[in-house]
Amino acid sequence: MENRRELQFESPSFFKRIKGMLGVDFYRLFHTPLLYIFLAIAAFIPALVSMGATGDGETAGMFTNAWQIIAAKTPLYVINDIGDYANMNMVFIFGGIMISIFIGHDYKSGYVKQLFTTHAKKQDYMISKTLLGAFSMVGMCITYLIGGVLSAAFTGLPFAINVGSLISAILGKMIMSLGWASLYTFINVIFRSKFGISIALCFVLGTGIPVIGAAAVVGNTPILNVFLYGSSVFACLSSNGLAILICLLCSVAWAMIYNILGTFILNKRDVY
Repeated sequence: MENRRELQFESPSFFKRIKGMLGVDFYRLFHTPLLYIFLAIAAFIPALVSMGATGDGETAGMFTNAWQIIAAKTPLYVINDIGDYANMNMVFIFGGIMISIFIGHDYKSGYVKQLFTTHAKKQDYMISKTLLGAFSMVGMCITYLIGGVLSAAFTGLPFAINVGSLISAILGKMIMSLGWASLYTFINVIFRSKFGISIALCFVLGTGIPVIGAAAVVGNTPILNVFLYGSSVFACLSSNGLAILICLLCSVAWAMIYNILGTFILNKRDVY
């Protein structure tokens, strides 16, 4: 009898805790307009991007192929033309802003205080928000893809492409959502009470300015693929299965690093 009573008071397992926290987070996500607004923004971005495109295949336009709205032709870090970056990578910028708003509301509403009063595992919070952010950005990649196809069809751009490379590029960028979400969650844990700073950092890092700056100094080297932005650029229209593997390894590695650091900060600082 005593053993049974002890079991009843044991803390929930890791998976039960994560399942419970994810359930609450996803319920909030689907029952607020935030997700749907950013999904719509992601779908509308290609229409804005394609305004500079041309349907006659001439170089006067920003693109000569429909799929350049989705990914760059080659893994170019130093941008020579706006078209080199005007693709699905922009989803990561808006994904960071969405995560900032979501986590900022956690602190502003007092949800975090209530959560950590009854749910002491700070690591669970980091993991839940990372997975929530990754899910949201994957959804934004999908709506961006739909918007990109419709925009390209409207402008008359040709759709000829190596299907394998296209799939590798799309999957690679979706996989990178995990790494980006962990970075943005980490940033917002640090600057939880400074909403403006977290938004600005998410924007700057999402544009890849630090990596572009490094590329301008050291050149367009494959070593830059170890960074989130570098791996995101590596998923391009000339990529293959190797690109997916690199994106997966980088995304998981950075997710682990940022979650460990974020958990450490939450354990050491007053989160209220």
